[in-house]
Amino acid sequence: MFQRADGMNYAPQGKPQPVVKAGEFRVAAVGLDHGHIYGMCNGLREAGAEIAWVFDPDPKKVARFLEVFPGAQVAANLHNVLDDPRIQMVASACIPDQRGQLGFQVMAHGKDYFADKPPVTTLQQLEAARRAVADTGRKFCVYYSERIHVEAAVYAGQLIADGAIGRVVQVVNLAPHRLSAPNRPEWFWQPEKYGGIITDIGSHQIEQFLFYTGANDAEILHSATGNYHTPQHPEFEDFGEANFRADNGATHYLRVDWFTPDGLPVWGDGRCFILGTEGYIELRKYIDVAREQTPDHVYLVDGRGAQHLPVQGLVGYPFFGQLILDCLERTEKAMTQAHAFKAIELAIRAQQQAIRLTGEAGAVTTKG
Repeated sequence: MFQRADGMNYAPQGKPQPVVKAGEFRVAAVGLDHGHIYGMCNGLREAGAEIAWVFDPDPKKVARFLEVFPGAQVAANLHNVLDDPRIQMVASACIPDQRGQLGFQVMAHGKDYFADKPPVTTLQQLEAARRAVADTGRKFCVYYSERIHVEAAVYAGQLIADGAIGRVVQVVNLAPHRLSAPNRPEWFWQPEKYGGIITDIGSHQIEQFLFYTGANDAEILHSATGNYHTPQHPEFEDFGEANFRADNGATHYLRVDWFTPDGLPVWGDGRCFILGTEGYIELRKYIDVAREQTPDHVYLVDGRGAQHLPVQGLVGYPFFGQLILDCLERTEKAMTQAHAFKAIELAIRAQQQAIRLTGEAGAVTTKG
């Protein structure tokens, strides 16, 4: 299930670092449409959570989930989960345009919610999510896995916090993904279901930009999408890019695509370049292409020299333990609610403003 060649079913595994005792924090998995649910639940389990319930209308998805989390009880319906007072959190990777509505139900029943990205696909859903958080006092957490579940990205955050490269002035994210077209469900090809490529994959990159720069907001300078190589699905977007300027002056460029070639042994050669006033960092997240097949390579260049820092297995994934404690103690150490929502807000706005790079005769068009 946790194969590195398949991005949809890639679920990183680290060293268990429980922050709670057995049975102290119970989670239900609801909606197994995307394989990220395995990474979400595994991260929580390694931090001490009990995966207590599972619900999905598809019994095959449930059976597959039980192979990895055999202790979960199978719910006959959603209300089995929502009505169980022992459940503190519901985690979901259902179809993206359904994640917001599920979250509203979860929070209305007094539970915290942990959604795969994108957590919502429209600004109307996002506004409803903000109201639900305010009305219920519950958390609407988001699995931005390309930072929180990548040790190289975690380590980069620690370096920046320690002042290793001074003030961060620019972040560049390159995020190719493998299409694996025969294995994709029908909703994957429908922008109204997944939100478009910038809303979907781009939200990961925008979250990193806000985090590494310490920004609270940003202006969209440019965004564009295209369908270069998937004519059988004309509405699908296999390429996207965007450029931002943060409220603190830092800038960002992201490129997202579905063009990982079959010759690469992992699902994507994700890179992140972080420029500071006193040095720079490059992250080679999933592979050091043509050199090392291991993940989590950090390159640091500063006033003292240049270093290659392979950090796989060294820093772990502290987000999950922090998230559990946040839910129990009502704090915001893992990720603030404002930050989680701002990342998806900027992604949706960039998606809406994107020019279309491809069309009839290669014409450049603007979305309505």
